Amino acid sequence: MRAPTDIIQQAADLRRQIAYHAWRYYVLDDPEISDAGYDRLFRELEALETAWPALVSSDSPTQRVGGGLANGFAPVTHALPMLSLNNAFTDADVSGFAQRVADALGSQQTLEWAVEPKFDGLAISLIYQNGKFLAAATRGDGATGEDVTANVRTIRAIPLQLSTDHPPSRLEVRGEVLMLKRDFQRLNDDQLKQGAKPFANPRNAAAGSLRQLSPAVTASRRLHFFAYGVGLCEGWEMPPTHSAILTQLAEWRLPVSDVRQVVQGVDGLLGYYYTIGKQRAHLPFEIDGVVYKLNNMALQAQVGYVARAPRFAIAHKFPAEEATTELLAIEVQVGRTGALTPVAVLEPVSVGGVTVSHATLHNEDEVRRKDVRIGDWVNVRRAGDVIPEIVSVVFSRRPPNAREFVMPTHCPVCGAVVIRLPDEAVARCTGGLHCSAQRKQALWHFASRRAMDIDGLGEKLVDQLVDQGLVEDPADLYRLTITQLTALDRMGEKSATNLVESIAASRHVPLERLVYALGIRHVGEQTARDLARHFGSLTGIMQADRDALLVVRDVGDVVADAIVQFFTDAHHRHVIEKLMDYGVESVSRSAVSVRQTPISGRSVVLTGTLAAMTRDDARDWIERLGGKVTGSVSRKTDLVIAGEAAGSKLEKAAELGITVWNEQEFMALINEQSGAH
Repeated sequence: MRAPTDIIQQAADLRRQIAYHAWRYYVLDDPEISDAGYDRLFRELEALETAWPALVSSDSPTQRVGGGLANGFAPVTHALPMLSLNNAFTDADVSGFAQRVADALGSQQTLEWAVEPKFDGLAISLIYQNGKFLAAATRGDGATGEDVTANVRTIRAIPLQLSTDHPPSRLEVRGEVLMLKRDFQRLNDDQLKQGAKPFANPRNAAAGSLRQLSPAVTASRRLHFFAYGVGLCEGWEMPPTHSAILTQLAEWRLPVSDVRQVVQGVDGLLGYYYTIGKQRAHLPFEIDGVVYKLNNMALQAQVGYVARAPRFAIAHKFPAEEATTELLAIEVQVGRTGALTPVAVLEPVSVGGVTVSHATLHNEDEVRRKDVRIGDWVNVRRAGDVIPEIVSVVFSRRPPNAREFVMPTHCPVCGAVVIRLPDEAVARCTGGLHCSAQRKQALWHFASRRAMDIDGLGEKLVDQLVDQGLVEDPADLYRLTITQLTALDRMGEKSATNLVESIAASRHVPLERLVYALGIRHVGEQTARDLARHFGSLTGIMQADRDALLVVRDVGDVVADAIVQFFTDAHHRHVIEKLMDYGVESVSRSAVSVRQTPISGRSVVLTGTLAAMTRDDARDWIERLGGKVTGSVSRKTDLVIAGEAAGSKLEKAAELGITVWNEQEFMALINEQSGAH
C-alpha cells in the first residue's frame, strides 16, 4: 500500500537529515547533534517504515550499518560483516528483547547472558595470522572499512604478538578503540595551549586520532583498545560461550573489560545495567550503555541475525548525557569572588535522566569561541553531577534573528563597575561583600559540607537571611536565634532548632576546614590542608608574610599574594575577630594525623568505588593517616587502594609492581588507628 504524499516527504526528509548527520559523525568526526538527537531521528524513520513497509528502500539508513569511507585510506572488505546493535532505552525494551530471544529458542528456561559495558569509541577489526598482528580496519559501512594498520600498530594496548605457543592460524578480533578520560583531558589541554580547537568528547578524539594520515600523530594521542568479540577464526576451536572467548583473549594479553559479567535472566540484565550506571562516573573510560549477548554461542547461531544487527544481542543505552535544545536567553550570575558567569536559559530538555533548563557558558571568551548566540539551537552535556554546559552550536539551525551576547559593564545585582584584569578570562564585580550576590555565595560556601558543614543552611534560606538583613557576614550566623528563624518562610520550630544546633556544632572544626570556609581566593581544600599542617593555627597563617607562605607545598606567587591580601583586608580581619568572639575555634586533627602509620609519608592513589565511604571521605582519612593522595599511578606511587570496578590505574599498578590494598585492608587500618587514639 502506497504511503500518503506527506508521509513519503517526511521519510525523505528524515533520510536526508540522518545521512547528513551520519556523514558528520562517521566521516568528519565532527557531529553537529548529540547521539540522542541522532537516535531520535533514526527511530522516527524506523517507525514510519514499520507502519508503511513500501517506504523501505535499499538506500535507507535503516538498511545499512554505519557511515562512508574517509579519503586517504585503502578500502578493506570484511570477511564477515561488522554489524551494529539494536538499542533498548527502557526496562520494558529489555524485557521485550529477552522474551523475543526466548520465543525464538522455544525456551521457557532462564537464559544466561554475557554482559559488558558499551564503549563509546570506534569499532575496529584486528587480524592476527599465526599469532602475529597483520592488519586492522575500521567498521566503515559494515561490509567495507578503512585500512588503518599503520595507525593501529602504534596503540600500545594492542599486542603485536599473541601470548600463546599455539595461536589460531587466522583470528579476527573485534573491539573498540577509545581514549581514556585522563588522556582526553591531556589532549584537550594541549589543543588549547596550541590555540587549536578542543575535541568535543573522547569518542571523537579517538576517531580523529585513529584516522590521521600520519601514524606519528596517532602515536602521540595515547589511544586504548578493548576487545569485545571474535569474527572470522581459523585453526582454533572456539570455547562454547562468549564469556569464555573473552577470557581466552585476555589470556592472550588482549585487553578486555574487567567489569564484564555473566548473569541470569532479565533481573540479572537490569541489575547489571543499574550497577554499572552507578559506577559510570568512576570508570576510566566513557561508556554510553551496556551490551547484553546470549552467552551460549550455539544458541546465538540458532537465534541468528536480521539485516543490520544480531537478534541475540542488544545495547541498553543510558539516558543521554547530551541533548539538543533551544537557547532562549543568556543571564549573568555573580559568584562569591565577584566572578560574572554567563548562564544559558534553555528550553527544558532531559539530559542524563534530569530535566535541564540552565547551562553554564563559563566566561565571555568561551561564548565567543563557541559562537553561542541567543536563539541558537545548542548541544547540552551533563555527566554525572557535573553542571550542564553548552558543548556546541547547531549552526545549520541558526535563526536569522540570533543575537550576540554582550557582557554587562555594571554588576546586574548591585550596579558596581565590572572589570576584567588583563591576565584573567573572568570579568568581576567590584562591589565585594557590599554586593548581596557575593554575600550570599560567600555564606553558602562557608556553610557547605566541605567547609563548616552547617546542615540545613541551603541557598534559599541564605537568600532570605541576606534579603531580610539578618546576616551580613559568616560571623552573623552564630547570633541567629530560633525566634528569628521561625519567622522566615517555610521554617518551622523543629527546623529552626536543628539549624541553630548545627551552627553551634560548627564552632569546633579542623583548622583546614575553617581556612577553606573563609573563601580565600585560589585556596582550595588541598591548599587549606597544607597551610593548616604547616602553620598549625589560624593566627600563624594570618601573620605569615609572602616569603613564609612560599615555603608551603604548592603555594606559588599568585596564591601567596592572595592569602596576604585577604588577611590584610580590614573587613576580613573584623569578620575573623567576630567569629572568635562567637566561640568559633579551629582545632587540630586527632593524634592520628601526627603519629606514624603504615601510610605516613606515602603517595597513595584511589581507584574504583568504595562501599563504606565516599571518595572525599577516603581522601580525608588518607591525609589524617599521614598519606598524600595523588591522581595518577606512576613509579613514584607507593600504594593503590582499589574499590569495585577499578580500571586502568589498577592495571598500571600491577605493571609497576606497586602495593595494592582492597577496601577491607584500608578499613582495617582506619579501625586500628581510630581505636589506638
